Amino acid sequence: MTSLFLRAKLSSKGRENVKTLIVAGALAAAFGASSTAAAQYPVKPIHFIQPMPAGATADTVARIVTQPLSQVFGQPMIVDNKPGADGAIAAELAARSTPDGYTLLFAGNTQMLGVPTLRKNPPYDPVADFTPITSLVKFAFFLVVHPSVPVKTLQGLIDYARANPGKLNYASGNVNGVLAGAQLMSFGKLEMMHVPYKGEVLAIPDLLNARVHMMFGTGGITAPLVKEGKLRALATLLPVRSPMLPDVPTIAEAGMPQLSIVIWGGLFGPAKMPKEIVDRLSREVNAILQRPAVREQLERLGVEASGSTPEELAAFLKQQLIDWGKAAREAGLKPE
Repeated sequence: MTSLFLRAKLSSKGRENVKTLIVAGALAAAFGASSTAAAQYPVKPIHFIQPMPAGATADTVARIVTQPLSQVFGQPMIVDNKPGADGAIAAELAARSTPDGYTLLFAGNTQMLGVPTLRKNPPYDPVADFTPITSLVKFAFFLVVHPSVPVKTLQGLIDYARANPGKLNYASGNVNGVLAGAQLMSFGKLEMMHVPYKGEVLAIPDLLNARVHMMFGTGGITAPLVKEGKLRALATLLPVRSPMLPDVPTIAEAGMPQLSIVIWGGLFGPAKMPKEIVDRLSREVNAILQRPAVREQLERLGVEASGSTPEELAAFLKQQLIDWGKAAREAGLKPE
């Protein structure tokens, strides 16, 4: 009788209680396994997908950061270069990877802002498809001209271009250069031909030979050529003067404060990464960015170490998407 009574009880409310206990136990086990994995992380090599080719400034930054990180974690840090399609190939590969912390992405303006803003059908959503981990660096970005262009200031360039419509052209090696050039033409009411290249490095030979007259380029590539007298810098797009070329005014000082593009790089993972792993990665990378030796290496590239929490990077990215959309509309750029 007792046995029958217990079975009767379990057939109603008791069964629901048992189900609840089973589900709760399963969730606890899963959470425990997740917490254990996060606590032991990493137990194997971490792959960092890099959208730029080997030897590019962004690639060098990735290696400066991952080398000490390998020592901290006791695991190899593998930089996988996946250039092409403005970094969309690399970003999409990272977005589709397993969110376990073993495939990460170095990304910046081009991948997280340019592709989503300037493509009709971008292959990923920069907010929904990624987990922000930390900001890494800000890049010096200069407007440079060939010395044969008879100008020494931004206003001089505007005056010369207005007096000679269609005579000048400008190169771009990425979407940052595309947007900056379009803004310059729009705000300055200039008529110039745009000559796109598949990278800043590829544009430099033509710029040095005056086949193109000017470009917006990162400091690691342009500043040494300015110091050698092979190019002339008219302005930097940083909010403050760059220590690479301290005599070069900011774009605001030069008279065009509305032309403002921050060139940055950050560390991302695929969406839905475990918070414990995200927080540890962010904490360790930020500590590395504070090391004097690392900061010195970055400064030699014309790069400023930044760092942030995951939440700060997420908020920054959302605001940058708004700013880039506005800038693209003002410059007359439409998704293609």
